[in-house]
Amino acid sequence: MSMHRPSGCPSCAEPLEEGDRFCGYCGSPVCAFPPPLPADDPTLALPVPAPAPAPAAARAAVSPGRPPAPPWPAGGASAWDAAGPGPCDPPAPPAAGPVPSDVPASPRPARGHGGAAQDAGAGSAPAGWAGDGYHLAGPASAAEPGPSAPPAPAPEPAAPAPSAADPAAVQDPAYGGGETRHDRPYGGPDAPGASPWAAAAAEAPYGSTPTGHEAAAKKTCVACRAGRVDTDGYCEHCGHAQPRERDHVEEELGSVAAVSDRGLRHHRNEDSFAVAATALADGSTATVAIVCDGVSSASRPDDASAAAAAAANETLLEALPRGTHPQEAMHRAILAAADAVTALAPEVPGAQNAPACTLVGAVVSGGLLTIGWVGDSRAYWVPDDRGALPRRLTEDDSWAAQMVAAGLMGEAEAYADARAHAITGWLGADAYELEPHTATFRPDHAGVVVVCTDGLWNYAESAGEMARVLPADAAARPLHSAQVLVGHALDGGGHDNVTVAVVPFAAPPADGAAADASPRAEAAAHPRA
Repeated sequence: MSMHRPSGCPSCAEPLEEGDRFCGYCGSPVCAFPPPLPADDPTLALPVPAPAPAPAAARAAVSPGRPPAPPWPAGGASAWDAAGPGPCDPPAPPAAGPVPSDVPASPRPARGHGGAAQDAGAGSAPAGWAGDGYHLAGPASAAEPGPSAPPAPAPEPAAPAPSAADPAAVQDPAYGGGETRHDRPYGGPDAPGASPWAAAAAEAPYGSTPTGHEAAAKKTCVACRAGRVDTDGYCEHCGHAQPRERDHVEEELGSVAAVSDRGLRHHRNEDSFAVAATALADGSTATVAIVCDGVSSASRPDDASAAAAAAANETLLEALPRGTHPQEAMHRAILAAADAVTALAPEVPGAQNAPACTLVGAVVSGGLLTIGWVGDSRAYWVPDDRGALPRRLTEDDSWAAQMVAAGLMGEAEAYADARAHAITGWLGADAYELEPHTATFRPDHAGVVVVCTDGLWNYAESAGEMARVLPADAAARPLHSAQVLVGHALDGGGHDNVTVAVVPFAAPPADGAAADASPRAEAAAHPRA
């Protein structure tokens, strides 16, 4: 025995042998330093009530002669390494009395072989379970406490595991007892008798709410399907970023359908759409589709597009049932959308990069097709008879369109230029001059209207290319057709957000418009406002 070591345990006076680091009876450190005294720590978990003393026969069955345990059991690390610092490390600052057995020490990994050892701070963990506050270990027997507490009973062989309704089963003592665990699926066993390893191996179905987490776990990670999704959009278990609600949106009303997708290069979806149908005064139905594209170089482009789409749609649904002409209603809708985006700008004189977006909308009502737009989002007319000529119904407010209109460049050359997509018209507080464009057409045959952002028409720019990509049964299956168009853009590279609405247009009655009426001729009769 070293001169710096006592001959007996400082806590229980149990005889010791050379090389003992801990007392074989009570587990206390056997160095010459006095045991550390408790400190007032308000973050410690509430102590677990001390169990009843074990019978004398059960204590004697451990080892009548109490020989010292070997320092390194065969096949694993020392079972006492989880108890805290080494026995001859500097002691903690002295305080008022002996260390209570139920006060947890600083969390350390449980390193016992086969779950035989447990964390020194496991007094606040569920009974019968050992761990370090972050990784669960297997079932383990509790270490015998010191003289300050009665001896713990031997563990029952068939002791049930704690249920998830028990707060100790779903709270992490290493983080003050208030942090929900998700290092294992759902923080441990959720039924009596269940093993935490079995809970870890069982893969919960996507979208399910684990037992005991009904209030906290509102979303389940789409990657690991185990952890909770925090308010910042990341999984607390694996750290995987979750898809936002607007990353992919689909909607179908029967007479119109729309799909919006984030694309493959952008970190968020800055497009938005609104589709609706309303009854007119004559009993017929009007179908509305609004598509908006947020300007990425401006602030809050996603909020701008959402505000514009909602405001334009609401204005149309209020004006059309009152008998307002669709072209006038569309003009009012664009002005309302502009006001909604302007309201998002900060109330600072001369503020730069105010929220901004483009807009294109279509209204089908009473045999008329009304289009309105600001910016470079487009509308295409594709007849059901693919032998007929498709048309592009809008003209871009962009640098390329201005070059072509001025005769300075050809269309192919202008749109190949790096400045092609610089827009000259948009909705927002810093728009130079708002000039809503509207046009009304009266087609003499059935077809569909494709309303889209440049995330789609970049991959099908001409009307002929758009007609070739659009499925032949688009009028009967508008949602499927919108999905096909979005897929075409993603297959082409998906460099931008992609949003498209498909609006079927029924054939007019036989005694309706003249036979030579066409979208282009009707548009000339109704110049843009």
